[in-house]
Amino acid sequence: MRPIRRFPAAWRNNPVISRRLAIPEHSSVAAMASPFSGALQLTDLDDFIGPSQDCIKPMKVDKRLGSGVAKIHIEDDGSYFQVSQDGGTQKLEKAKISLDDCLACSGCVTSAETVLITQQSHEELRKVLDANKTLAPGQQRLVVISVSPQSRASLAAKFQLNPTDTARKLTAFFKKLGAHYVFDTAFSRNFSLLESQREFVQRFRGQANSKQALPVLTSACPGWICYAEKTHGNAIIPYISTARSPQQVMGSLVKDFFAQQQCVTPDKIYHVTVMPCYDKKLEASRPDFFSQEHQTRDVDCVVTTGEVFKLLEEEGVSLSELEPAPLDSLCSSVSAQDPTSHRGGGSGGYLEHVFRHAAWELFGIHVDEVTYRPLRNKDFQEVMLESEGRVLLHFAAAYGFRNIQNLVQKLKRGRCPYHYVEVMACPAGCLNGGGQLKAPDMPGKELLQHVERLYSMVRTEAPEDVPGVQELYGHWLHGEGSEQANRLLHTSYHAVEKASSSHSIRW
Repeated sequence: MRPIRRFPAAWRNNPVISRRLAIPEHSSVAAMASPFSGALQLTDLDDFIGPSQDCIKPMKVDKRLGSGVAKIHIEDDGSYFQVSQDGGTQKLEKAKISLDDCLACSGCVTSAETVLITQQSHEELRKVLDANKTLAPGQQRLVVISVSPQSRASLAAKFQLNPTDTARKLTAFFKKLGAHYVFDTAFSRNFSLLESQREFVQRFRGQANSKQALPVLTSACPGWICYAEKTHGNAIIPYISTARSPQQVMGSLVKDFFAQQQCVTPDKIYHVTVMPCYDKKLEASRPDFFSQEHQTRDVDCVVTTGEVFKLLEEEGVSLSELEPAPLDSLCSSVSAQDPTSHRGGGSGGYLEHVFRHAAWELFGIHVDEVTYRPLRNKDFQEVMLESEGRVLLHFAAAYGFRNIQNLVQKLKRGRCPYHYVEVMACPAGCLNGGGQLKAPDMPGKELLQHVERLYSMVRTEAPEDVPGVQELYGHWLHGEGSEQANRLLHTSYHAVEKASSSHSIRW
């Protein structure tokens, strides 16, 4: 009889691998597609076949003194038993792995069912909200929720609303649950874009003094960052932009600027972000975004668009039936009327903003419309600025890990022609993130196009023209390029040393 072939969870949870290895969808080994990006499912990519390590901390073993040698027995259902020398057995408890453990490990968080992520869920948000209800107002934590434009567009599609109504009704829903303030991460994205623009111009001008000044690779996608740190380390890290993502800039705004405005310490604020991507949970858990002084994270909890929908279902609420509430503004001098966004697509518009700024700042050329040229596929496109037959700027957008792998290989061989690359782990970018809502009655491509249309309906503004941005640069950050701005708007990356493991199988 042919033996049963068991596949690691990372393979089963990855639809591409499942197809390539012909894992039956109806079989017991088939599973839902992993919510995390491919970066967290695969480390050493080999055309999507090379699997990652299994989690190195799947169980707790009793190591009491004098317990002697014990064997581990694995049952058919996957549970573990410790068998002592006298024949006694003890069921081993599954270890609860924190996101910190995952970030410090060279394996991946989705490669074993035993990995339990605990502190980043809508249940945790509910616990804080419920705890607040039992406390006097002076003892409550100030609950701040920051909603991403991508999540708003996905919810708008689900409830057949326009983005503005969705933003206002979401504000009403979260405040009904007990949140005190609801902000839009499009505001924090202004700072991320402006810092990205300045950083690129500086590195372009300094390229003669550093071989690793260019290309600049964007840093807003945590799946890509995790992959770069764990798989390629110091060969790639120097090229990555140090500008914080909109989520983490919002963390600085809420836990530093807004805490000062509210006359509270950062640990008294519970900051939640609503994101289109599960990888954002990992980003929020990075030690770089933890305050030792106040023992608090810049972002305490990340919930996905899908988890917000679960909250709505658990409350028995339809977003479309809620009365809208006024939008909140981080700056007391600015009133939020309607949500705003940025040009350049659903992943933040980094390429377009940096391209336009660099064209003017470096060459005095005004660029109105950016023209993309597709290469191998629609998720790998390039943009060029040419003058008198000479290429002045050569930018690209690389989405999805097949394209990212090609980009990395070019870079390692010294054959990367680009000055700047917008890198995103998810094919089609953030609007297609793993945490976005699915529609059973609509093909995925059609749904994505609908979400893109809704996203593009929002009025766009240049980040430097947004009310409140220049004011915050002056009063909060003490000027552009200041030590305060570098500390609160930039970050650093760390190569993760690979651990050898018998689970690193290559087919």
